[in-house]
Amino acid sequence: MNKHSGSLQGRLLALVLGVVTMVWLAVAAAIWLDARHELDELLDAHLAQAAALLVMQSGQFEHDEHGIDAPSLHRYAPKVAFQVFHEGRLALRSANAPAEPMIRRGTDFHAGFKTVQIEGAAWRVFAAYGAERDIQVYVGERTSSRSSILWAVLRSTLWPMAVALPLLALAVWWAVFRGVAPLRRLGRTLAERLPQDLQPVAMDDAPSEMRPMIGALNILFGRIGTLLESERRFTADAAHELRTPIAAIRAQAQVALGETDDAARRHALQSTIEGCDRATRLVEQLLTLSRLEAAEAPPMTSVDLRALAQAVVAEIVPKAIAKNQTLEFAGNEACRMAGDETLLMVLVRNLVDNAVRYSPSSARVSVNVRRENNRVHLSVEDSGPGMAEADRVKLGERFFRVTGSGETGSGLGWSIVRRIALVHKMDLQVEKSAKLGGLAVHMQVHSI
Repeated sequence: MNKHSGSLQGRLLALVLGVVTMVWLAVAAAIWLDARHELDELLDAHLAQAAALLVMQSGQFEHDEHGIDAPSLHRYAPKVAFQVFHEGRLALRSANAPAEPMIRRGTDFHAGFKTVQIEGAAWRVFAAYGAERDIQVYVGERTSSRSSILWAVLRSTLWPMAVALPLLALAVWWAVFRGVAPLRRLGRTLAERLPQDLQPVAMDDAPSEMRPMIGALNILFGRIGTLLESERRFTADAAHELRTPIAAIRAQAQVALGETDDAARRHALQSTIEGCDRATRLVEQLLTLSRLEAAEAPPMTSVDLRALAQAVVAEIVPKAIAKNQTLEFAGNEACRMAGDETLLMVLVRNLVDNAVRYSPSSARVSVNVRRENNRVHLSVEDSGPGMAEADRVKLGERFFRVTGSGETGSGLGWSIVRRIALVHKMDLQVEKSAKLGGLAVHMQVHSI
């Protein structure tokens, strides 16, 4: 059992919403990182500026013996601290600053920024020194206060984006729902069709992405229609054409049953066998033509048309000898072409058999296969009565036969020949034979 792949609308919605959410998160992260960087830069600048001011004012307390606690003037003051050391002794500090330097140092004093832990809290500290290097100034700020400021700054930006996300999801659902509406309409149109309705699907307002699919559907409908028409035509043709030989077979069988003379009975039975042979040939011709009309081009292989034609001529030689005819074959080199060997054998057999059948006794039939200018040429000529121009135009029409020939046939041979020639992209010409005076059939195709 195949698993349900889900609806196209659901898959599109999930994909678009997933992409939108990822983009939203990426934008939020980018805003967060950029805002934090800018805020850190701004507050670090304030720390450096405050330290510079303390260094400039250090002359008024550089001789104090005891550290002085600066008053707290703002409710956020506990989040900011500073220290001033003179000759290694604490000269001034904020109320929340420790007695020890906020940045522990060795023998050498280093100025600059550093993040340190003071009483279990993280502080961002800037250290500076005076011109004589006997003054050290430390200005620090709690990193937690920076996070609070960052959240306050971003709240007004991220909250509207968070509220907009479900609204955007609703808008995306609506857009996808509207976008796949033509697909739903196409599905309803096909579901409402009758089985015998093979007319092309007409959706003039279909989007460009759907047009190849609709075009492929219409081509498929056309092919199905062709197949059905071929089947109907085959059924009608078979019923029409088989009626006569079956009736003749029945009549000869009845004659054989009623005859008391052995010679007459034998003649009736022989006629019955011949009628069966004609019916068999008719059915084979009908089936071949039906397959050619219904199927796509068969797979092509390399075929030596000279060897194939020679084998066909060898099969028909006994029939030509029985009519006291001369059947000639000319072709000395391999003539390879791309084709289906079975169909090409049917084509050559039909041409040569027609030439032998419709030519009188003592006639001459010539089959020639040659290669010239990268093309393979096949010619079948005879010295028979030929064919009028009006009749040559009708060759290939189903069940067309020249009257007055005295030969039996289904009238399908030339239809098969033309169809096989079309499948193999052969150029086919029918004209009066300049060499023998009868009918000449010339075919040529690219060699390989």
